[in-house]
Amino acid sequence: MSDILIETIGLKKYFKTGSGMLHAVDDVNIKIAKGETLGVVGESGCGKTTLGRTVLRLNEATDGKVLFEGKDILQFMNKEMKKIRRDMQIIFQDPYSSLNPRMTVRDLIAEPIIVNKICSNKSEIEDKVFDIMKTVGLSYRTVNMYPHEMDGGRRQRIGIGRALALNPKFIVCDEPVSALDVSIQAQILNLLMDLSDEHGYSYMFITHNLSVAKHISDQILVMYMGNCVELASSDELFEEQYHPYTKALLNSIPKPTLESRKTPLHILRGEVSSPIDPKPGCRFALRCPYVRTDCMGEDIPFIEVKPKHFVACRLAEEGKSLS
Repeated sequence: MSDILIETIGLKKYFKTGSGMLHAVDDVNIKIAKGETLGVVGESGCGKTTLGRTVLRLNEATDGKVLFEGKDILQFMNKEMKKIRRDMQIIFQDPYSSLNPRMTVRDLIAEPIIVNKICSNKSEIEDKVFDIMKTVGLSYRTVNMYPHEMDGGRRQRIGIGRALALNPKFIVCDEPVSALDVSIQAQILNLLMDLSDEHGYSYMFITHNLSVAKHISDQILVMYMGNCVELASSDELFEEQYHPYTKALLNSIPKPTLESRKTPLHILRGEVSSPIDPKPGCRFALRCPYVRTDCMGEDIPFIEVKPKHFVACRLAEEGKSLS
């Protein structure tokens, strides 16, 4: 049996606007193995969140396939999809807006258990809620508290607890630490990593912070304007980059050394191309310092330049690394 849990094939999600079709996710092909974390990084508006929501069918795909354990869930009817949703969950970016303010911690964690009829009586539900609270690091004294009475870290632990309530196989983490203090970020990241090690969860971890992605991810996917531009293991991506956009993202990471103050900043110039009915060619071309005439006119293929290292760039086709 294959170890691949999630696979997308030619996945596309377009939104209709007054000016044309907005290509939020355009021809994305990824694989996530069981127990593996795929980090998805890029600027705001690059399609990271839309990709995660489309994989879960919270957004209906425009085209392509989403294979979960080898089955295309885009073909599933509502009854089949309801069963699959137990195995596919999401942790939202803002823990406060994603929780019902009129429900206590007990009620918030118990809700998915009750809806999906996981337990047969109130006593079992209570025991399950307390087990989950212990797993995510929520003390018993918070059981009757409301979200507004808690800090951001504990609210996010509730969101994680709700996602874990059905014992899923795959979880989309949509920037789950971006709204938290740095010290709390580390706690939540370590919690997610410990849970994956213990239970074998697979994550799609969406973030704009490459340092966070490196800490938690096995592989990192770099997206730009709806396209995949580079995909490699976490360590290799930081060691060797082939796409100019990946290089620019890495150069934007602050280095806490005195010597770094003397290093000139690498600022991207040029205009951001429109994602509405984009013309064929590299969508990063207008900002790329290495742009050539053959970057325009036809889409750049996403090729394997090294084992398990994929890039969509003309320079990469010639084997040129930017490291």
